[in-house]
Order: sequence, then structure tokens, then C-alpha cells
Amino acid sequence: MVPIEGYASRFYERDLNDDVVVPGAFRDSLIRSGPEGARMLYQHNVRAPVGVWDEAVEDETGLFVRGRILPVTPEGRMAAALAEAGVIDGLSIGFEAQKTRSDETGRLRVLSAVSLWEVSLVTFPMLPSARFRMAPTTSLLP
Repeated sequence: MVPIEGYASRFYERDLNDDVVVPGAFRDSLIRSGPEGARMLYQHNVRAPVGVWDEAVEDETGLFVRGRILPVTPEGRMAAALAEAGVIDGLSIGFEAQKTRSDETGRLRVLSAVSLWEVSLVTFPMLPSARFRMAPTTSLLP
């Protein structure tokens, strides 16, 4: 098990697809399904679940996730090894847009409500600042 945490999305930051997420966009989806409703995949491959998200919350920065890469499949072992080596550290969200609008310039799509399907560990995130790191582990030992 490899514990990780990071921001899968950051509010008010333009991604490489000209999308911007605003606060509250994930709220209803998280209320409906909690963190277990969002799968942890490798490179958005639905055939490559690699772990579980134990926490997914909106805070003042964006969508914060905390979970565990489970090295029980070949993809899980590879993702864990690559994450531990620092080769991959990107996060990317898979979602269905529920409520959008254009910004005042007409160039950006503003996402104000989305149905979150998954958060993938990726090499190149669509939002360059969406990154994870190894999470501190809590020991029960004194």
C-alpha cells in the first residue's frame, strides 16, 4: 500500500483544455457518492484501477484527495513503483459536466457543477498543478 494525497483540481486555474473549475463544482457529486464514488485509475484506463480514494473534499484551494495505491494488480504495482520513484505525480479528473458557462471572454468553459467519476494517476495532467505526493502514514505504535 502506497498512501498518496494531493489536489486533483484547483479552483480558478485554467487547464490545458481551457476549462476552469469554481468552488462548489464537486459538492453535489461528493454528497451523493463520497470518495468511494470516484475510482482511482491509472492514466484514465477503466481497466486499470490501482487503488482507492479514502478522502475527497473541496477546500478553499480545490478538490483535495487522499488515498492508497494498492499493488495487488500489475498496474497497481507499476503505479506504486513509479509513484515511489517520482516518475509520476500527476492527477487528472474524469467527470461529466452538469453545469457550465462561458467566461466573459468566451474562451474558457467555467465548470460550476460536475459529476465526478474518477481521479487518475497520470504522467501529464490536464491541469499542470494537479499533483500528488506521498502521504504521511500514521502509526499506531508509540
